[in-house]
Formats: sequence, C-alpha cells, structure tokens
Amino acid sequence: QVQLVESGGGLVQAGGSLRLSCAASGRTISTYTMGWFRQAPGKEREFVAAINWSGGDIYYVDSMKGRFTISRDNAKNTVYLQMNSLKPEDTAVYYCADRSSSSFIWIRDSGNYDYWGQGTQVTVSS
Repeated sequence: QVQLVESGGGLVQAGGSLRLSCAASGRTISTYTMGWFRQAPGKEREFVAAINWSGGDIYYVDSMKGRFTISRDNAKNTVYLQMNSLKPEDTAVYYCADRSSSSFIWIRDSGNYDYWGQGTQVTVSS
C-alpha cells in the first residue's frame, strides 16, 4: 500500500506561483500513472492534470494549460505540480492520486485512482 503526502500549498496573491509536491512511501510509484485533482468549497472534486509513468504522456484540463506543469522524479518517488499565474478561482484543496496502473486512459475519472493524499490547501487572494 502506498501513502501519499502533499505539501507546498499556502496563501498567494493572484498572479503568483506555488509548487506542490506529492511524496509517496510504502512502494514505488515509478511505473504508475499519477494525477492531481482539486476541490473548491461547495464544489465537486475536479481533475487537474495527469502524468504517465515515464513523464512522456501528460494531460491537463484546458483551463490549466500554459499555467500548470505536472512532472515527476521517479528516483525520489515524488510528483510535482508547478502552478503559475494563479487566479482566485484556483483556490481549492489539491490532492495527489495514484492510479496503481500504467494505463493512461480515463485519467480524468477520480474513480480510476486507488490512493489519495490528504490534500494541501491553496488559497489565491485577489
């Protein structure tokens, strides 16, 4: 079983940047697809981005393209989400998720991920 711990969240002004990290322990994530999701108050959890095991396949929600960058360091068993040009509507709890599979289909569906971190709060002030 894998444990995921997110970090790097915080309070930032609009236009600012944050880098989220998701450190995995318990087993390697190097062969699995990983994703980032977020949940704003009163809203459902939504997909942000996903990356395949090698980093060769990456997918973003359109609204995040050009602003967010997902990456991974398999040697460190860690996945990252670099967020630039942050907007107040990016305010949410951000979750890292482990799919426990190398598949890169249906990656936007949270039900296809087996393990989740506890989340890290990102607050963007206007």
